[in-house]
Amino acid sequence: MIRAAIYTKSQMVNRWLNRANGRISLTSAAVLLVSATLVGQLLGFLRTQIINANFNLPGSIQTDAYFAAFKIPDFFFYTIAAGALGVAFMPFLADKLAAGDRRSVWQLTSGLLNLMGIIMSVIALVILVFTEPLIRLVVGNNLDAQQMQDAVLIMRIVALNPLLFTISGILTSVQQTFGRFFFYAMAPILYNGCIIASVYVFKDSLGVVGLGYGAVAGALLQLLFVLLGLVGMRFRYIPTFNFRSPDFRRMLKNLPPRSLDQGIDSINSIVETNRASTLGRGYITFYENAYMLHLVPIMLIGTAISTAAFPRLNQRLAQGRPDLFRRDFLKVLRAMIWLILPIGVLAFFARSYFARLIFKNIAPEIAIIFGFLVGAIIFRTLYAIISRYFYSHKDTRTPLYVSIFAISLNIFLAFTLVQAYGGAQNPQEAIVGLALAQSIVAAVEVLILMIIMVWRDHFLFTKDFWSGVVRTVSVTGFTMLTTYILVTLIPLEVDDKGFITLSTKLSAIIVPTLFVHFATSALFGLEEVQPVIRKLKQLALKPIRLQ
Repeated sequence: MIRAAIYTKSQMVNRWLNRANGRISLTSAAVLLVSATLVGQLLGFLRTQIINANFNLPGSIQTDAYFAAFKIPDFFFYTIAAGALGVAFMPFLADKLAAGDRRSVWQLTSGLLNLMGIIMSVIALVILVFTEPLIRLVVGNNLDAQQMQDAVLIMRIVALNPLLFTISGILTSVQQTFGRFFFYAMAPILYNGCIIASVYVFKDSLGVVGLGYGAVAGALLQLLFVLLGLVGMRFRYIPTFNFRSPDFRRMLKNLPPRSLDQGIDSINSIVETNRASTLGRGYITFYENAYMLHLVPIMLIGTAISTAAFPRLNQRLAQGRPDLFRRDFLKVLRAMIWLILPIGVLAFFARSYFARLIFKNIAPEIAIIFGFLVGAIIFRTLYAIISRYFYSHKDTRTPLYVSIFAISLNIFLAFTLVQAYGGAQNPQEAIVGLALAQSIVAAVEVLILMIIMVWRDHFLFTKDFWSGVVRTVSVTGFTMLTTYILVTLIPLEVDDKGFITLSTKLSAIIVPTLFVHFATSALFGLEEVQPVIRKLKQLALKPIRLQ
């Protein structure tokens, strides 16, 4: 009886794992990733809100040290390892998988795991030994003694995170190549959950430093969860890396451009943190809160949808079908434009509501910064899929060169605009310069990449595509008018606080706005709304079976 029960339980676990690991369609992958990203972003939102509520009171901002402590570990992760994860790695795996050569898939994966594991272990040691000098590179002498001590402790605690994230990233890239997205989608939720738990576990004993322990525990738990995703794949780990392999050398040759691209973004983040720190205590926190808000739609729409579409795009090229590649790429790009424009409208007009919801206390700086980041929301979302056009063609250099120009422009504008808006003498307006620089540069970067795409492929953007974009913009005009009227009718009052009050007002603005956007999209005949209409018809007209 006991043996039979154990066997039955084992069967149930295996069935669950096989279902989680099963290959799914592009639409199903997108739904899974968007849903998981939504949950993850809501948890991230809740995490930031809880941190603010417990460590940031009016006149007593404690989290500048927390945000500053992650800049250098993130820089090393993105510069050294992030290029190996996904976009520069997966096309090579897709080619081998299309050829039915699983052994080469395991060899490439194992070689990259071993090489990156060694490099990131050395990086962890560097962070541990040179923690304080590295922190001062980020904030100079702009933190007080207590905040500097907290920042140093947190950075030492999370020194291993780049290594843990690297291993997780490589393994989830393999799973995505096989069309398996479940563990990739769920893992970040565990990370956010651990940080939230650390607030309550360590608040009274370690204070803000306890958030570092939550972060490293989350990274470790995320890795353990990702390892479950290998069950059923028959993954074969090989404890070597073969530099003589032509495939391994070609893959490594393709990694530095993408890694440098990511690293340049991290340098930009460090510069922005440095500029914010010069404006006074709390401005690092204000900017990071607004920046986190602006990342939510980018991750939910841009990253999730483009991640789901990327294996399909790679597959089209591996099959020698550039015509199907163009069709799928334009379909995804149009859908993302249709989705992100109403989100941008809501972000701008309801910026004060979102800022109050995340910070709880009145912080007009966050609302102002967030309003100027709306341009970045729209164009960074589009960049997520546009950059993958190049990565699918195994071209990581073009996005790198464009990013070098864009980030150089952003750093120049960050210094220039902060001073132009008043600098430390007028910090509430000066912080706007950082957000405005982000939006300008995001638009420039997307524009340059699209020009290059048209130059390389004159048949890429069709009349139907541009017609759809023009109609989407026209629909957004009605959406904008609706949001403006609703914000006027449902104003944010000074005493409006608490999740229920703020979320109720936000819902009263968001729901009618999205309804108008969907309805006018249907009237204008936009194809992006058709799947929604079909699903609603199925739900409304589905017959009920009577017993």
